[in-house]
Amino acid sequence: MSNLPSEPEFQQAVTEITTTLEPFLAKNPEYRKALEVVQIPERIIQFRVTWERDDGSLAVNRGYRVQFNSALGPYKGGLRLHPSVNLSILKFLGFEQIFKNALTGLMMGGGKGGCDFDPKGKSDNEIRKFCYAFMQELSRHIGDNTDVPAGDIGTGGREIGFMFGAYKKYRNEFSGILTGKGADWGGSFIRPEATGYGLVYYVTEMLRDLDGTDWKGKRVLISGAGNVAQYAALKVIELGGTVLSLSDSTGALIATGSEGFTPADVAAIADIKLQRKSLTALDAGSKFTWHKGARPWTLFEKADIALPSASQNELNGEEAKALIKAGVRYVAEGSNMGCTQDAIDIFEASRQTAALSGDKGSIVYYAPGKAANAGGVAVSGLEMAQNSQRLKWTPEEVDAKLKDIMITCYNTCKATGTLYSDAAIPSLVAGANIAGFIKVADAMRAQGDWW
Repeated sequence: MSNLPSEPEFQQAVTEITTTLEPFLAKNPEYRKALEVVQIPERIIQFRVTWERDDGSLAVNRGYRVQFNSALGPYKGGLRLHPSVNLSILKFLGFEQIFKNALTGLMMGGGKGGCDFDPKGKSDNEIRKFCYAFMQELSRHIGDNTDVPAGDIGTGGREIGFMFGAYKKYRNEFSGILTGKGADWGGSFIRPEATGYGLVYYVTEMLRDLDGTDWKGKRVLISGAGNVAQYAALKVIELGGTVLSLSDSTGALIATGSEGFTPADVAAIADIKLQRKSLTALDAGSKFTWHKGARPWTLFEKADIALPSASQNELNGEEAKALIKAGVRYVAEGSNMGCTQDAIDIFEASRQTAALSGDKGSIVYYAPGKAANAGGVAVSGLEMAQNSQRLKWTPEEVDAKLKDIMITCYNTCKATGTLYSDAAIPSLVAGANIAGFIKVADAMRAQGDWW
């Protein structure tokens, strides 16, 4: 793989995958060709989006869709609306999505898209006009058997609704070409909750496997305050854990008492975020302290579990050391590539040291996002299945299927990590990367993409 200085996020994702695949590639060198092929997207679509502001002036943005790999099914991955969106970030996200989708066991390829449009500060009318302009071009390239986008940062239920309506008008068909739709027009129950719930279900297996324990009494640090963080927090609270933090791009909100965040607190934060406001808008009183510009990871002397659930590279090496010092023993990513490579190296070194010494009490058991946060795309896949059958499953049915998928995903990562590691405690990073890669590579070879 050549260096991509203008695509640092994508290069980071490729390097992380390549490094952890090495034990498998050493035993199966013919798969090096598959790794070379899978790094190149099947197709990149880049386009202009022009739309009209409320004052009548013209706005223009850059739109993208990276259709990365369709070996296992239609391209599947979210649409991100954020000023930071560029090709490097979308290629990194699409590349990760290939293997994440493979780990769900569902028929989904990998893709990602979005635009450097910023929804913050825009009226509903401006967002509607943007979504219609964006879908006017995107509609040419997607379809329920071709590419099925979903929501992501900046793309919530409102934006999905506008985009779906635009597609329906442009193509004159009611088709399941987006997931995350409204419950009354093709959406699935549990889809908003899925990534957060799935993250907690995955960590439940980690807790049970490593220590024979559960969430009761666990002190949990969560970053972010969006969809993933909110529902992860609610599920942690339901299962008996104590949520000590939430955060956004402006700072970290820290619980001062032993009770932590309550469901009512999370509901109040959800309402604030629907209004696209900062956490500073919360009437916190004395129950919380606000740390401007900070992330939660260095603000605690004692904690048990850390769930980065905001954005990529939100937990670095120094913060990883602070978590270990605070006694954190489980880290699982609710965000995509939430930990920097130096943080991952520190967590993995603790696992290897603990495995060699036989002292499980000193391990940090780390789960990468492509496995731990796969619940969102898993329920997107279940939404696709319901759309294909023109039926709707109950919340209980969807939640049960989600839990089964996350348990299977964990067991796959553990078994594969054990197979390609000499350590007594397997690497979930290696397990996730190798298992996802083998499944995709074998499908590509069967279809003639490499030989």
